[in-house]
Amino acid sequence: MKFLFNLLFIILCFSCTFNHKNKPPNIILIISDDQGYADVGFHGSKEIFTPNIDRIANNGVVFSQGYVSYAVCSPSRAGLITGRYQNRFGYSRNILLAPKDSTMGLPLSEQTLPEVLKKVDYKTKAIGKWHLGAHKSLVPERRGFDEFYGFIIGGHRYFPDDLILNDLTEARRQMDGYITKIYDNGKRINTSKYLTEELSDNAVKFVDDNSENPFFLYLSYNAPHTPLQATEKDLARNMHIEEENRRKYAAMVTSMDDGIGLILDKLEEKKISDNTIVIFFSDNGGVEWYNYSDNGELRGIKGDFFEGGIRVPFVMQWPDLLPAGLTYDNPIIALDIFATAASVANAEQYIKSDIDGVNLIPYILGQKDDLPHDYLYWQNRDKDIDVIRGERYKYLRMGDEEFIFDLKNDISEKNNLIDISKNIYNEYKFKFKEWEKDMIDPVFLDLGSGKEYNKLHPDRWYNSNPERQ
Repeated sequence: MKFLFNLLFIILCFSCTFNHKNKPPNIILIISDDQGYADVGFHGSKEIFTPNIDRIANNGVVFSQGYVSYAVCSPSRAGLITGRYQNRFGYSRNILLAPKDSTMGLPLSEQTLPEVLKKVDYKTKAIGKWHLGAHKSLVPERRGFDEFYGFIIGGHRYFPDDLILNDLTEARRQMDGYITKIYDNGKRINTSKYLTEELSDNAVKFVDDNSENPFFLYLSYNAPHTPLQATEKDLARNMHIEEENRRKYAAMVTSMDDGIGLILDKLEEKKISDNTIVIFFSDNGGVEWYNYSDNGELRGIKGDFFEGGIRVPFVMQWPDLLPAGLTYDNPIIALDIFATAASVANAEQYIKSDIDGVNLIPYILGQKDDLPHDYLYWQNRDKDIDVIRGERYKYLRMGDEEFIFDLKNDISEKNNLIDISKNIYNEYKFKFKEWEKDMIDPVFLDLGSGKEYNKLHPDRWYNSNPERQ
């Protein structure tokens, strides 16, 4: 009977997969910014409540070992949207705001996920944080998105009264991007709500307007990235938290979670929830000392290549195909989203370059019982850091320091096994060197190199009366 049950389950899964070749699913990708690993209910938080993010977890699958491809915002997003290790094309630094520089951002040689999905008639929209280039050739509408509502730089202030610059022609310093009005399909607009609410409302409207045909929604919240700014109503819902900044952070997560709930409700109202893939994860780990996030039992923070910098809350639902309440325990990475989306949309034939991600669906359903990845890799050449992660073990080198951790038994990376793991050391060093051969040095200056960049590019900013971008 067990054999017959399993056989029937597999047949039904393949049947669903076949049916979705004819009616591809909608795809909603939701990204939070600098959110702590422990700051979600499905990871056990008793302090910050995330009932709507937890809805996704309960309706589908929790990836207990979900990773991003880099430990800071912009490179992580470059890997996500291309399905390729960003080191392959030299994108291993956070970018500067340089609206006149077509090389400061995602190279035009790289294909993006929305470009692939548009080949099979998906409607595509990006909402929120872009952070992949401010030059007119690099903005979302030039990289595969039909529409864009949000901001170009890596962060933004949340209250409308703070937005005093009309557009980037008025910018004269890096942080001016934080106080620039919101960009809405080619024009700058005045907003009236707290930014997280504006982004959520726009996402709900997009779903409402496009429920009849397949769509791809890339919703990139800047919450709970600094500055720590929250509404009074959301602060009031978190008064159980005594520390003021932690309360602000929690309130920012609350607002984001509310917005996610509105999107899930709209999917149900339009009767398209079952055939919509919803994915949620954070772009990197929390930066605990700065935005008061909590990475829980993980060692390290944003920018580190210990688990706290790269292992993130990661969930996905697709009710038509994925059973509710699953946990998938093998390592996966945000690069897999590209391959998964292209596969379920029946768009794989339009992928131009070799990608590093894989379609996760057969692994989740047990149609494949091997690992999605034998190894995962990270490298920061500026800081002389190499990382390789296998099924169980992780090798980390930071300059002259070397570590081997048994993540199956030591998620907190407390015990360095380097002195008793010669075979693992030799194997992982060899595999990493093979992978590294295809990686290149960074192709642009880092966020912290503004003075150097200004010397090389004295015309970095627009003139007083420039043509609008």
